[in-house]
Amino acid sequence: MEAWNYANLWESVAKAIPDRPALIHGQRVISWRDFDRRANALAARFLAAGLGRQSKVAAYLYNGPEYLETYFAAFKAGLAPFNTNYRYGGEELTYLFDNADAEAVVFHASFAETIDKVRANLPKVKLWVAVAEDGHAAPAWAVDYDSVVAAGADRIEAPWGRSADDLLLMYTGGTTGMPKGVMWRQEDLFKALGGGANLLAGLPPFETVADAGVRAGAAAASGAPQAITIPVAPLMHATGQFISFGQLNAGGAIATLPSRRFDPALLFDEVERLGVSGLIIVGLAFASPMLETLEANPGRWKMPTLQRIVSSGTMWSAENKKGLLKHLPHINLIDSLGSSEALGLAGSTSNAGEAAATAKFMAGPNAAVFTEDGRRVAPGSGERGLVAVGGFTPVGYYKDPEKSAKTFRTFEGRRWSVPGDWATLEADGSITLLGRGSQVINTGGEKVFPEEVEEALKRFPGVRDAAVVGLPDKRFGERICAVVDYAGDGEPSLADLAAHVKAHLADYKAPRELVLAPVGRAPNGKLDYKAVRAQAMDALGVAAG
Repeated sequence: MEAWNYANLWESVAKAIPDRPALIHGQRVISWRDFDRRANALAARFLAAGLGRQSKVAAYLYNGPEYLETYFAAFKAGLAPFNTNYRYGGEELTYLFDNADAEAVVFHASFAETIDKVRANLPKVKLWVAVAEDGHAAPAWAVDYDSVVAAGADRIEAPWGRSADDLLLMYTGGTTGMPKGVMWRQEDLFKALGGGANLLAGLPPFETVADAGVRAGAAAASGAPQAITIPVAPLMHATGQFISFGQLNAGGAIATLPSRRFDPALLFDEVERLGVSGLIIVGLAFASPMLETLEANPGRWKMPTLQRIVSSGTMWSAENKKGLLKHLPHINLIDSLGSSEALGLAGSTSNAGEAAATAKFMAGPNAAVFTEDGRRVAPGSGERGLVAVGGFTPVGYYKDPEKSAKTFRTFEGRRWSVPGDWATLEADGSITLLGRGSQVINTGGEKVFPEEVEEALKRFPGVRDAAVVGLPDKRFGERICAVVDYAGDGEPSLADLAAHVKAHLADYKAPRELVLAPVGRAPNGKLDYKAVRAQAMDALGVAAG
């Protein structure tokens, strides 16, 4: 039987539906046949450059067809692709490429200046491949991407073949320290994401790799419209990338937005132009401007083909969900609790009948909540614990056994991924997320999770976004500071916001400092708490404690 390897899965789909779209970018449409052949050509170029079994390939790219082609090519050649945060500067790039042992880098040509400053420090890189852009040609020291892939090539397979054990590295920066590479075996990743199952359509997991093509061919023959998904979130992060993989496994098409600045109006126009069925976002960083645009333009977009919006990786408030469903009552909002290290923890679905509560999820079949010493938390006990997921989990962090041991732990004689999220387990088996333990604020001996205060603040009228951090305090150790992006009339006072929080949470969780300012988020929608804390301290003139 063919190995559970993404190259094999996608080749099966390409053989079954060669003329259907696979990748769409504005007016560019790349068929499944061309997706396959272009990736073959790039894979051959990797091998010609001397890359060996499981050599690492960096994708230093914005969203676009080239991102998924690069991964497909790496999978075909038995190489291990990894993501690159396109906001990184030279020092961060040097660390990442060195830590990952990168031997090939595929990059948008607008990054050439940044790369050129650090190339001399990266002697392991054997091949640089540049994707030309308007105003940015491939530099002399790089191969032009289009010249490699344009003609396409027949099926390529390295002498060492392909394996279910072949890796994908997902580098995750977290909120402190340098990024770490989560190592996923391809079979484990595929099965952690459902193994080809489509619960909404009542379709079971694939039994063989060939089922991907069989199912895609049957869908095409039925005359039903092809599923088209837009990853609004960056493909360089797990949410956008992994969900896109699942859509390709099912014979769908991935459409990427040509604009590199998120504009909800352009997104909605593209949904209607293409007949998009699914969107991938990361919480309120995307959902808030989407709702604001719908509110400002009532009735402008109907989006009848849109079936679902999927989010993961950060909080998505019930209030925002209700607002979106008011304008789009025909869709489902799927909120997934997970991380690069832990897939399938828990989820919730909201529709016009009911919007799920903020931070409340139904636990997945392999999820549990444990105390720090490995004791299972009893449902309805109110005890706080760490969310964990078993089953198909990563191998560990690349070249970091110490951090691997802290995250991938053995409880009850079984291996679990424990990414650090604290929660309570309710009597009905649902999980209420409290927040990431590394961000907890200790004020006067009380532990406060920033996320729960942030969600309370976001319910104050006019608040677009909020971040909560701890600042040094001689008496209490830390005091709570709120950084609030306010878009309403006038300006709320600290007393106004503190009173609002106290109406929802314990008094000690109310902010004692306030900074009114835009809240900076990464492209994936997540907060950089270290940067927010520095922003607050600078604004308030607080010295480091």
